[in-house]
Amino acid sequence: MEPYDAKSALDELKEDAVLPHPVRLRDMILRTQLDAGDALEMNREFQNYLSHYGDTQKVALEILEKLAGSPPENP
Repeated sequence: MEPYDAKSALDELKEDAVLPHPVRLRDMILRTQLDAGDALEMNREFQNYLSHYGDTQKVALEILEKLAGSPPENP
């Protein structure tokens, strides 16, 4: 397995998120025809996604910043 370092992971997090960006996800939802009940449920799920998306990025950023500043372990 290739070594994967925290600095690379931090750069990737800042450049690209693995999860769809909330704006793109919202656009996908808006392009779909849903009945009123499904649209309401989808909006609730999206709000939950939006909240967790931001929280997860913040936690990952904090962890990766700490790891990126630590000296690497000798193999």
